[in-house]
Amino acid sequence: MRANFLPFALPDIDGDELAEIQETLESGWITTGPKTRRFEAAFAAAVGARHAIAVNSCTAAMHLALDALGLRRGDEVITTPYTFAATAEVIRYFDARPVLVDVDARSLNMRPELLETAITSRTKAIIPIHIAGLPADLDAIHELARRHDLPVIEDAAHAFPARYKSSMIGCQSQFTCFSFYATKTITTGEGGMICTDDDAWAERCRIMALHGISKDAWKRYTAEGTWYYEIVAPGYKYNMTDLAAALGLAQLRKAERMAERRRVIAQQYNRAFADSPALQIPHDRPDCQHAWHLYMLRLNLERLSIDRGRFIEQLKQHNIGTSVHFIPLHLHPYYRETYGYQPDDFPVAHGEYLREISLPIYSKMSDADVLDVIDAVQTISEDHAL
Repeated sequence: MRANFLPFALPDIDGDELAEIQETLESGWITTGPKTRRFEAAFAAAVGARHAIAVNSCTAAMHLALDALGLRRGDEVITTPYTFAATAEVIRYFDARPVLVDVDARSLNMRPELLETAITSRTKAIIPIHIAGLPADLDAIHELARRHDLPVIEDAAHAFPARYKSSMIGCQSQFTCFSFYATKTITTGEGGMICTDDDAWAERCRIMALHGISKDAWKRYTAEGTWYYEIVAPGYKYNMTDLAAALGLAQLRKAERMAERRRVIAQQYNRAFADSPALQIPHDRPDCQHAWHLYMLRLNLERLSIDRGRFIEQLKQHNIGTSVHFIPLHLHPYYRETYGYQPDDFPVAHGEYLREISLPIYSKMSDADVLDVIDAVQTISEDHAL
């Protein structure tokens, strides 16, 4: 057993981030400014998008995307229950309805074949989630969306840098929204990014991210700017700061190195757990590049004498941090009480949630850390095998 506790997630931060932050502090420009614009340009180039708009969270990114599309009260947006709170709550900000469809039992991503029956005259958009960093079935989703003239907003909070077939996630739908939260594959502490190829939508997102103030409001404190501004819409306070963007620039430069380390760890886990009757390794697709934000192990509970809760507790006793992704939306009191959901309304999401454990997977993990996780999981599963 390891001597010290292994956290579930840690950011990979070193002198590069410190140098960028120091440069930012010394410049005197710490809120939204030139460094944020540099980060946006670098990120857009990395994913192949025409526009990237930096904001303070992926939640803000999805909210602004829906605003740009003109979502209104009574409209519907289709997504899945197997996601974090943000995906559906941004729909509720408009007093619109999140329409949930169940997920695929292997990938935990949206099942495109269920979309057809969920579409109504009130449907305004589709939000697929790339769970854990594995791209959803975008070909099937896009084909259906085109047929019904519906925009797609990808919840790519887990999916940088990921590829769907030959293309990066970030350049394939009307909008793609990323997260740079502390646990993500690259981090700005808190932060997010909206990617789109549409000039008008991008401009709307930029304006609404900073109080609805007219174009390039941040420049009013520079030699190029003017004190005069106009409010063209009641916007939000969603802008990213240059301090956060400084972190992002440093993280982006080493994103591929960090992603490769995550892939290596996932491969080590897969090799160790693949033959265990008590364990199910995460699904992957050979035609896609998984970002491995999460390693979502599932327990075959019928082959174990303990439940998921006890398994997690025993991993903690082995000094291994874990998490669970996700408690499906329809199980939470707000959605249960608002829409009358029962657990079996989405049986796959409910059933898979009950047996999922997310193991540590991040680029700062040493080989010894990885072996400690493997040893703990194998020991517990063998000790409680049926």
